[in-house]
Amino acid sequence: MKREINPFDYAGEIFKAMPRGILLTSEAEDCVNAMTIGWGTLGIEWGVPIFAAYIRTSRFTYELIERTGEFTICAPYGELSKEAAKAIGICGSKSGRDVDKLAKAGVHLVEADIVRPPAIKELPLTLECRVVFSQEQPIKDINSKFKKFYPETGEHSAPHVAYYGEILRAYIIED
Repeated sequence: MKREINPFDYAGEIFKAMPRGILLTSEAEDCVNAMTIGWGTLGIEWGVPIFAAYIRTSRFTYELIERTGEFTICAPYGELSKEAAKAIGICGSKSGRDVDKLAKAGVHLVEADIVRPPAIKELPLTLECRVVFSQEQPIKDINSKFKKFYPETGEHSAPHVAYYGEILRAYIIED
């Protein structure tokens, strides 16, 4: 069962969970992927509720979102369960190009109502989002205070794309 919510009533839960990680799911051509994110913004833009997610161009998730323009945000609600913590750890340390992270984590996928990427039962606070705007963040334009996030070489040297996803549906998955 899904209990519909106003995402802004649960913004505190989302922001409280973000430093330890929440999951962003994506799907294209029957490939479901999730990645752990620790950066995101919840707000209103163009008069609609938005979740902005920041994904490096080197990530598999970037490829999937570019294909479909959709994602779900899955956050814990209440205490972080062992299963949710395991999923956050696996999805933050493995690439979906190499392994089915969600199968390895043993989580239960829940079909989304509007978008393709599924929700995750173990991280029940869910936002279904469709990209309404995206923009690459040129590293050269980022304040020097944040250059530590962009080393000269390696997987973390790629820029982020800011994906502004209109929140089409928000709910908590309940047993």
